[in-house]
Amino acid sequence: MTTTNTTVGPPPPFDPELSAALEAMPELPSSLTIGMVTAMREVNAERDATDADLARDGAFEVTHHVADGPHGDVPLLVVRPRDAATTAAIYYIHGGGMVMGSNRGPDSGKAFELAAELGLTVVSVEYRLAPEHPHPVPVDDCYAGLQWTAKNAEELGVDPDRIVVAGASAGGGLAAATTLLARDRGGPAIAAQLLFCPMLDDRNESVSARQMVGRGIWDRTSNDMGWTALLGDARGTADVPPYAAPARATDLSNLPPTYLDVGSAETFRDEVVEFASRIWAAGGEAELHVWPGGFHGFELLAPQTLLAQTAGGPRAPWLRRVLGL
Repeated sequence: MTTTNTTVGPPPPFDPELSAALEAMPELPSSLTIGMVTAMREVNAERDATDADLARDGAFEVTHHVADGPHGDVPLLVVRPRDAATTAAIYYIHGGGMVMGSNRGPDSGKAFELAAELGLTVVSVEYRLAPEHPHPVPVDDCYAGLQWTAKNAEELGVDPDRIVVAGASAGGGLAAATTLLARDRGGPAIAAQLLFCPMLDDRNESVSARQMVGRGIWDRTSNDMGWTALLGDARGTADVPPYAAPARATDLSNLPPTYLDVGSAETFRDEVVEFASRIWAAGGEAELHVWPGGFHGFELLAPQTLLAQTAGGPRAPWLRRVLGL
């Protein structure tokens, strides 16, 4: 992404409802530093869903499994429609800026809601977090979990030809990286990928990154922190591989159908738009939504707003099309 010399104008305005929601959440800082991560992890853990929550009054059965990864055991949470026939599956990778979050955190609700609407199984991976576990540990964990899911598809009641890799924010970046690994290693077949406001580019030099300094949620300072936790001194250099930062990939051909969405008023806007454009340029299939006035994570933080309710609408129809549901 070459945008260093691009003129940067004022940032796009927030949607009015979202702006009011942000003002009502003064405890959420725009900029996170590494020293704030421990406290944020504790806050996030308090919002994790329980097995009872995920079971949805018995409609789903919840089981726990472990994949054998190159860095040790990788916990997997499987949530499956009770007594269903073979289903398609969402292999979900949670967000959290590479440094926090869990496989049952609030952002995973998008996957569980789609599962409830469409009768899908969700396999949610608990990958190791930076900075304690820098690259390649998180993506290796995610790939090991995907391999386990494909290998055990019959036992899980999952169609191995209809596995969707999905993720939000950092998890969206890891989902894109996991898909690239599967393509390049001849790994499990992936039917589609769902990338919610994905974190794709460690260089952090886009117009949108520079526009959003000190604004919204997860600004350029936070982004520097997250990528540096993952990559250390390599962040922003020519040594970063595409399996760490998918925007670095020079070849985006032969990827599965891809759904991407992002807000117009967030750090990741331009890298997401460019990633979609490069998939098209490589002859691939992508559906892109840029939600006007959306800040990072607006659906999770302000679900009552009209924009948040609108943003979720196109996903289930897209999945129905690409999976033949």
